Amino acid sequence: MPPRDPIECGLPHRAPFIFIDAVIALDPGQSAVCTKRFAATEPFFKGHFPENPLVPGVILTEAAAQTAGIAAGGAGKTYRLSAIRQMKFIRPVLPDSVVEFFASKTGGIGAMLQFQVSARVDGELVAEGVIILNEVNLQQSQ
Repeated sequence: MPPRDPIECGLPHRAPFIFIDAVIALDPGQSAVCTKRFAATEPFFKGHFPENPLVPGVILTEAAAQTAGIAAGGAGKTYRLSAIRQMKFIRPVLPDSVVEFFASKTGGIGAMLQFQVSARVDGELVAEGVIILNEVNLQQSQ
């Protein structure tokens, strides 16, 4: 599949809070693979850390959650992050790195879905964990 725009694939986020550049693979309701290049000009690098910048773990986690949301989503469906479990950061992600994010559904109960997520740079594992998403009805949550 040619790379697709994450918004076209159902990502509800908008700039400046989109941490996915492209959707590389998608099995709707089951899994997704997405990429993001963290340019050296990203504003968070100025403070995290000025002498040795790296992508914050919370940003990697959010990008993994966005990947899971794309995997879970579909027309008219919106998911929110409900829980982060066992997130591990194996090695730092440096400026200008291209990160490949993987999300695979491992279970679900009702509106809650569990995903195994991971992130790789040049094929090397940099982060992994489990996240829980909850489907929300936007009409009721406002």
